Formats: sequence, C-alpha cells, structure tokens
Amino acid sequence: MELKVKYQYTYFIKPFLIKENKYEKYLLNLLNNKNCNLKIFEKERDFNLYSYFIQNVREYFFPTFSFDRDKINSLDRLNNKMKSIILSKFHCNIFEYNFDTKVQGKVGCKDGIFFNIEKMEIICFDTGECFLVIKTDIENSEKFSDLLNFNYRFKEINSDFSKLNDFTNIKIQTDKFSNMNELSDFIDSIIGVNNNTVELKGVDLYNKRFFVYTYSCIDQDNWNTEEDFKNLESDFLRYSNVLSSNSTLDFISNKFDKTVQIIKQFKYSRFGFTKQSASLMTSSVEISNYTKLLFDYENEYLYTLIISLYQRVYLKKLENEFKSKKDINNIRNKFTKFTKAIWLDEITNSLVGTIFYNKWKEIFELKEIYEEIKNKYEVIYKELNIENSNKTNKVILVTLVISLLLNLINFIALIIYMKNW
Repeated sequence: MELKVKYQYTYFIKPFLIKENKYEKYLLNLLNNKNCNLKIFEKERDFNLYSYFIQNVREYFFPTFSFDRDKINSLDRLNNKMKSIILSKFHCNIFEYNFDTKVQGKVGCKDGIFFNIEKMEIICFDTGECFLVIKTDIENSEKFSDLLNFNYRFKEINSDFSKLNDFTNIKIQTDKFSNMNELSDFIDSIIGVNNNTVELKGVDLYNKRFFVYTYSCIDQDNWNTEEDFKNLESDFLRYSNVLSSNSTLDFISNKFDKTVQIIKQFKYSRFGFTKQSASLMTSSVEISNYTKLLFDYENEYLYTLIISLYQRVYLKKLENEFKSKKDINNIRNKFTKFTKAIWLDEITNSLVGTIFYNKWKEIFELKEIYEEIKNKYEVIYKELNIENSNKTNKVILVTLVISLLLNLINFIALIIYMKNW
C-alpha cells in the first residue's frame, strides 16, 4: 500500500552573511522594498511563542515583544533611513516578504509535482548572520513519494550544482517566475549577493543548498495501533536525510538510530535530526498531530532551530577569523560578547523545547566548536605574548647597548678632558 500524506509543509532555510559595515544598509534595502514588512511580535497575539522562550532569549531574539502600541506607531511614522538606524541597534530583526500574488510552481516534467510558496521571512542578526526562510507545500497530491522528491529537488535550486545543471530537476509554472533561474535570481536579490554579502566559505554547511525543515502527517491507515512504525523506517530515513523516493541506500534497521537522531516524545510522532535537515513525521490517528503539533513545529520549534543554527554559523565564522590571526583583540571581544549574550545553556522552560535545543547543540557540535575556538585563542594569545615579550626584550637589550656605548663614550671623553686639564 502506497504511503499517503494528509498534511505537509516544508521550510527551506538558507544562511547568508552580511558584511559588517553593510548591515544598516541591508536593513534599509529591506525597508525600501514595498513587499517587505518588519515582523512585530505581540504578547497577546503570539502568546505561545512569548511563553515558550525565557526572558533574556525574548529580549535578544524578539525585541519587539517589549514594544507597546505607542512605540510601534512611533516606529511606523519614521522614515526608512531613520528606522534602519534604530533597527540596526537591535540584536535581531525579522522581516516578512509578502508576494503580490500566490506563487505556484511545478517540480519535474509532464504532470510534475505542483507546489506553493506560502510565506517567506528574512531573519537578520546585528552580527551579520542572516537566514532566508521559505515555506512551501505541495498540492493535488497525497503521495509521500512526491513529498520526498520535492524536498530532494527544491533544496538544490540556489546551489552551484543546480546552476551547472541548468535546473533540469525543477520546472516552475507561475505568473511571478517563468522559470527556476528567475526564482534563483529573486532569492539572490533578497540576499543581496555581490553588494552586501560575503562568501560563507567554511561557514556554509550546505554548499549553498537549503537546510530542509519539514513536517508530514501520514494517513492513519499507514500508522496506527495495528500498523507499526517499523514498517515506515526506510521511508522515514529517506525523509530525514532529504533523499529521493527511489534512493538505493541500504537502510539496515539495526543502524536506524545511528543514521538519524530521533525523539520519541509522542506515541505517533517521530522527529529526525541531521546537520542538513529537521523532520517530523506524525500519524493522523492522533488528532493533536494536525491541530496543535504542526503549528508548534513551525513556530516555537522552528525558532529553536534558527537560534541553534545561528550559534553554529557565528562560531564557524569566528573560527575562520581566528585562523588569520589578524586583529586578535577584536575577535576576542566578539567571542566574549557571544559567550555572555548568545552562548546559552537554556532558552526555554518547555520540556520538549529543551530536548530539541540540546539535540541541536549535539548535532551541530556546538560545544566542541566552542571549546576549539577557546583553546585556539589561548594558544594564539600566548604566542602573541611571547612575541611581544621577545620584542620588548630586544628593545631593552638595544637600549642597554646604546646606553652602555654612550656611557663608554662619555667615560673616554672624561679621561681625555682630565689629561688635557
């Protein structure tokens, strides 16, 4: 029996870096874009998100939670230039991109897989790390295999690999974009390629591919009290590793838990974690899976991932900067600020949220990278101190030699003077 999906969506997340001296200008570009709006978080409207994160996390990542209506109105009345100056002082700004018309596309040839772009956000941090977040869903299909193939193909649309292959895997049908090249160019225009950004190089985990964050609710006929999840393990592994439906990887059940990290917090839900993806597979046999969990997953849990991913990218950027050994004091100050403000042991009092956050720290190897940077700094600092000490000793030695010579000259001059006297 073919696996069927009742509900599904996928977020595609692309990290990018803004040049340090271009951040305010980049914010101004977004504000000048008529389709971009600053996302304002309000306690009453976004109460689940407000209550999920602890206070210092809210203040850092969601500063508008502290805005009252007067402050929001005052911000709205400012011109964009002044607004960009003010927003650049916040640690984090989130913009929503509103499409004029519904964006629909098609993956594959012939009938293909039709999809919608439901929404898009640009998440910007004052340290220069930013994330483009695109929500999609496929339509007119209940096949789980279509979801697998769509995720597998769409993740490549902005990568060098896809450009080299002229987007042979993806076709698009929409009034806004006539082909995938136009969609890729649109993404580049939002990111600001060649103007405000810098190459990720060692910071880019995905070779310019998207990070895939996906949810699916399987028809209860495929997963219930009689149909065990073990029958879905191979499908789940393809899903979690963002592979196509016809992937020929040898999935061995006794290696299942080693291949992907899983949280079995709920009876009919499975969470998968890899460095390239996050996946949630549920069954419609449990009503809360498609009435509550699917919303939690694209709000509280999505931002939990973004915070963890931000920490990863920031640390990798610092690691690269340490290699140059240039302006070591500036890098040290960045590392100190990161430790005080962003290196967080906890971000939520939620049990599931804490499990998620700890799992992401493990998957992204955050503690290992942090310790490596710390150790590198200590080594570099000692080297610099030794170099400075050697330089100082050389200066002292030269000074002593010069002083000795001067004293000797004065002594000889004194003897000559005494003889002449």
